[in-house]
Amino acid sequence: MEENNNTLFTVTVYSENQVGLLNQISIIFTRRNLNIWSLTVSSTVLEGVHKFTIACRTSRRQIEAVVKQIEKRIDVIKAFYYTDDEIIYQEVALYKVPTDKILDDNDFESLLHRSNAQILEINRTFAVIQKTGHCDETKQLYEELSKYGVLQFVRSGRVAITRSTVEQVSRFLEAQEERREEIERK
Repeated sequence: MEENNNTLFTVTVYSENQVGLLNQISIIFTRRNLNIWSLTVSSTVLEGVHKFTIACRTSRRQIEAVVKQIEKRIDVIKAFYYTDDEIIYQEVALYKVPTDKILDDNDFESLLHRSNAQILEINRTFAVIQKTGHCDETKQLYEELSKYGVLQFVRSGRVAITRSTVEQVSRFLEAQEERREEIERK
């Protein structure tokens, strides 16, 4: 049964760190009229390998086609897609609020405690609060902090790891190495 066009998928792309690859990947989404909901890029434990984590709402058929197109890029090692139940994911949000407003409120400390947020910095003018969680949790804290007058707010893109005990790209690279060794033996 086909999933609807509103399923949130997380695509992970493993690649070499090459100039222009981000543009090439984003064009693949653009050509299919897909909006990237969130994007993060970081290095991995594999030397020279970087990981793009891209969240996008679409159908399974569309995301499969996107992943196939991404894998055609020469600098891409391997790409995968997942639904939320197949991964563990988080994002980080930072909120800047006026110090004088929070100092005068007895409920502020309990709000931080309830939301598992922490103060990163505080000075005479403002306090910076950090919250790690899912999108709905960071939005909820924003709404609760709005009564203090949020001066600035920023949220990172999704970071995710699979629920699998083995990194999928590691399996792929091991299989590639075995194929290379087999070819050399012949």
